[in-house]
Amino acid sequence: MGTRPNRIAALLLSERHSLPLSIALHLVPGVLIVAMYLFIGEPFVRAIGYPTLLGWAIALFLVLAPILLGLLWLGRVRNGRFTLRGVLSYTEKPVPRGRLVVLVIGLLVWSIGVGFALAPVNHFFRKAFTWLPYANIGSSITASIDGYPHSTTLTAMLICLPLTGISLPLIEEFYFRGFLMPRIAHLNGWAPVLSAVLFSLYHFWSPWVFVSRVIFMFPGIWLVWREKDIRLSIGMHVGGDGLLALFGTIAIALNFV
Repeated sequence: MGTRPNRIAALLLSERHSLPLSIALHLVPGVLIVAMYLFIGEPFVRAIGYPTLLGWAIALFLVLAPILLGLLWLGRVRNGRFTLRGVLSYTEKPVPRGRLVVLVIGLLVWSIGVGFALAPVNHFFRKAFTWLPYANIGSSITASIDGYPHSTTLTAMLICLPLTGISLPLIEEFYFRGFLMPRIAHLNGWAPVLSAVLFSLYHFWSPWVFVSRVIFMFPGIWLVWREKDIRLSIGMHVGGDGLLALFGTIAIALNFV
């Protein structure tokens, strides 16, 4: 019984993942997140009368938390204790702090600015996915919270803030950039391209954002690959999601939305 987990760990911890394995490891979590939403997240929030955004936060947590535990288990296999050392790459912090701050600020401006600028593109592609049971087609970015009492919406946002704004995107960066991308480094310059494309595809819950997500995520992913420093994409991804979640929560709290 012990040999099979060891073989799985050895395969996952190998320095190079095959292309089919990497594709599967990128996309299967996205499929599981959609399943968790449809079978757990959505029924739960509907039963308690909360917005669907909380259902997605629950679904993401139910998949990404076990992924983090899995990475820690791999660390235990390699090091004899629960750790991410030896499991994640690009963690040696080679970029000087001053340059890191400048690059992260630039990435934040890029990702948030381009994200808003490409909103019409997302709306255009969204029309092709009206058949999805979770498309929540609406004319505004607040469509998923429209119609709920203010206190309910604010509570949902306060719950989501530390999850979808901080901890869950951090786990995504650990997994996709720290664990998976280094294991396709043999693809050279195609590694960050594939990482950006597969990461965007992984978001099966918002396929209409695929094109714009590739565009606004790619510079951060490419810089991680070039500089070998995961803090760059963490700063962009966690920083961007955290700021948007924080400002959204404040806007709702002050009745601006």
